[in-house]
Amino acid sequence: MVILFDRFNLPNDIYEIIFSTSQQNIVAQELIKYMLSRKGEIDKQEMSEFATKLHEGKYECILEEAPYKGKRVKLSYNKRQFYDRILTPMKAMGLIDYDLYKKTYKVSTKFTADLVKIGHLWKEELKKRGMHVDSV
Repeated sequence: MVILFDRFNLPNDIYEIIFSTSQQNIVAQELIKYMLSRKGEIDKQEMSEFATKLHEGKYECILEEAPYKGKRVKLSYNKRQFYDRILTPMKAMGLIDYDLYKKTYKVSTKFTADLVKIGHLWKEELKKRGMHVDSV
């Protein structure tokens, strides 16, 4: 997944940086809230139940964003698109880990480490090209 951002107009919400639509943003937030309510880890069955509830329009939540802030709503999101546009990119970016042995999904902090690594790669590239780079 490609993340494009304008560093001068960076949103305060990580989901707005990562996802291109407000609906994806909301669904991703709800997935993380759902996982954290279960100690940050859910099994394949729970993930499937979450996706099915979304698909059937039966997932209820209280939104945190205007214009529906504080209101209880039912969310609807296609199950296949959930896996393709929400879960798979979140796994690929290190926001969520999947344990093949336990068959569980877990909220992860690998995303942070990878962004730091990307920053270091950029600094190394500049050093190779002869630019003096501060070690910030």
